[in-house]
Amino acid sequence: MRFAKSMRPAAAGTALIAAIAPKDLNINDPSNIKGVAKTIAADTMQYYSGTADKFVDLPQPHYWWQAGALMGGMLDYSHYTGDKSYDPLIARALLGQVGPNFDYMLPSHFGQEGNDDQAFWGFAVMSAAERNFPHPDESVPSWLQLGENLWNSLASRWNTTACGGGLLWQIFASNPNGLDYKNTVSNGGLFQISARLARATGNDTYLEWANKVWDWTEAVGMIDQAGNVYDGAHASRNCTDTNPVTFSYSAAIYLYGAAVLADHTGDQKWVERTERILEASRSFFSPFDNATNIMYEHACEWVNSCNTDMRSFKAYFSRFVYAASRFVPSIQSTIDELWHPSALAAARSCTGGASGTACSHKWYTGGFDGTTGLGEEQCALETIQGLLVREAALPLKGDEIKTVRTFGASSSQN
Repeated sequence: MRFAKSMRPAAAGTALIAAIAPKDLNINDPSNIKGVAKTIAADTMQYYSGTADKFVDLPQPHYWWQAGALMGGMLDYSHYTGDKSYDPLIARALLGQVGPNFDYMLPSHFGQEGNDDQAFWGFAVMSAAERNFPHPDESVPSWLQLGENLWNSLASRWNTTACGGGLLWQIFASNPNGLDYKNTVSNGGLFQISARLARATGNDTYLEWANKVWDWTEAVGMIDQAGNVYDGAHASRNCTDTNPVTFSYSAAIYLYGAAVLADHTGDQKWVERTERILEASRSFFSPFDNATNIMYEHACEWVNSCNTDMRSFKAYFSRFVYAASRFVPSIQSTIDELWHPSALAAARSCTGGASGTACSHKWYTGGFDGTTGLGEEQCALETIQGLLVREAALPLKGDEIKTVRTFGASSSQN
């Protein structure tokens, strides 16, 4: 793909931030938070070998979706801290994976691409659109158009042959197990992207779909009256066998979509739904009496069964809850109660590895637990940098969304 020749170096718009050891985090000092985030971001990006000129897959055993998730987290890093040094690399990754139809259906990754995988690239591209993130390739549609193309691809697979609707987990016959399972991450992805496109474009079709996906998810029991978001159910059983496992990121995907719709529609029901899911999400905190309000992935951390994917889930949990607080301020007190101690616990875990700043998984241990990896870095980064969300600009919409071709340019530039 062709990058515009006029792009300026990222450093032109980069904030000067001094790196700070995570263990020295002060959640009441934005400059300190930015310094800690800078340190963790550097450790995080050591797992990605791509450049501003070339996208490179993450090393095994990471799947393609996690690269999209990583870029979404780094978009937040850029937005919250003002450090634009990674922007060309992020843009290259997002633009390099659009696929032949500009919808993030990439033949080279069909073997591992499910509806939820595509959705995670959609979350990232929507963030790029909502922030006028630089888009230096004139041969590729705008970020917003890419988001709409991706949505069209997802929505085209809405499956009514069982359960009255819903997206299956997988897309291709090469992944047969997921072709009998309708999961909340895939359907939540369609819901959240629908909500964000409704707000960004004002097109009521997206709002109608957001309502449709939410209503379907509730109707089949994957979101219960208390706000718990369950993993999924089998199509062959008409979605009557709901898997009672809950994951933090599934809840947060729906929660943020609801918060966006609270802002877009002004309807109190979306405020109540946001608050309800967050209240149910208290189950992801306080694993022990002496670890009050510390975040953990309860489906796997206690029994040491978190796989590579699961080790990153707390990142997206934090990302979307922090973002939701800008649209539903009533949840801020819960964030102060739960995320502030969790951010401090995450920071205390970042004392390992050769750098002495590598982050680990079990924050309730009070320090580095002996394990580290990309997921651990992502979780700490997003839980800490999200503390800056209230200082950042709100997602843009309507005519505010423009195409910016040069790095370091103002977000209002045409």
